[in-house]
Amino acid sequence: MPRAKQISASQRITDNAQLVYKTIMAKRSPTMSTPIRSLSNVKYLPKKGHFEMMGKSKKRTLTVNTVKTFAQTLKMMALSKQLIEEDNMATKREAYYISKNWGKAGFSEQPESDTVMDDIEAMFGVNREQLKFVPEEKGGSVAGNLFVIDKDNSGRKLKIDCTKFGSGAYSIPVEVEDLKFQSKAKFILAIETAGAFQRLVKCDYWNKANCILISMGGVPTRACRRFIRRLSDSLKIPVYAFVDGDPYGYFNIYRTLKVGSGNAAHLNEYFCVPQASFLGVTPQDIKDYDLPTHPLKDVDIKRAKDALKNDPFVKHHKPWQLAINQMLKMGQRVEQQAFAKHGLDFVVNQYLPNKLKKTSKFLP
Repeated sequence: MPRAKQISASQRITDNAQLVYKTIMAKRSPTMSTPIRSLSNVKYLPKKGHFEMMGKSKKRTLTVNTVKTFAQTLKMMALSKQLIEEDNMATKREAYYISKNWGKAGFSEQPESDTVMDDIEAMFGVNREQLKFVPEEKGGSVAGNLFVIDKDNSGRKLKIDCTKFGSGAYSIPVEVEDLKFQSKAKFILAIETAGAFQRLVKCDYWNKANCILISMGGVPTRACRRFIRRLSDSLKIPVYAFVDGDPYGYFNIYRTLKVGSGNAAHLNEYFCVPQASFLGVTPQDIKDYDLPTHPLKDVDIKRAKDALKNDPFVKHHKPWQLAINQMLKMGQRVEQQAFAKHGLDFVVNQYLPNKLKKTSKFLP
């Protein structure tokens, strides 16, 4: 992402605040407009490979009923401006606690401050990290044939070898924009669960297959998605996703990795990995490998049917529609660890090698 956007964030905040001030001084009611952040306000762009925001927005006018939210938004903007000018940062949790000094404008719960933070991000078209707000959770874990070029706090270059962490792994930092990479790996394998990631590390799979393993730890954080995107762009290698065979894995995890989300459509251009494709676990894998399964829950069925009806990505890709309908017909979901039925090393020695022989047949 261009560095210029970070520099201009402070000015955008100043300009917006001045407009609110001038409007009030002119004895008019100021308004704030933010894009609606949901799947109902996005379209899928196949050529670009990500969701893009459509034109729907919500306007908030300063009234007796909205004065608190207005004040909270302006205070959050002021905090961001201060952090940018001081070259400092605050976690989302710290920002919530800082608001306790704002008197009646303070937030009662963190979800309230998170929502205002997201609204400001969408309003200015920049990301939280550029506003100097960072998440609490780490970005993910990496193992395999990769050197990450980073710097320490004094500016000294660090060359981190991701093969040298023993039974552990390199942790993706919150800010990944300035990282550089060196590798001769053939592909990146993005893995949903920490358990499956640890199994592949334990079996030395990255060395056997000459690849880079990345644990997404569930729904990948934006730092994790940006890391994978920059890594793939830099090395010019494909990304394969390996997640649980259920609607949550398909849509919340894989779909978010590949094309982004409705909630962050204003930034999906930077935080998605269009070159990713779906290795598994697919409904067909259940049959082909005689895997133990669990019945679909009501929430699974609802999520799958909603995707068929409302998800622009699913509606565009016929293979995904067929896979989802197959899953609904079977009424079953499957976990990555189900391959252990055939032995702890089965996924390394049989499943992954077999699947990687037919990458052209992966779900898009």
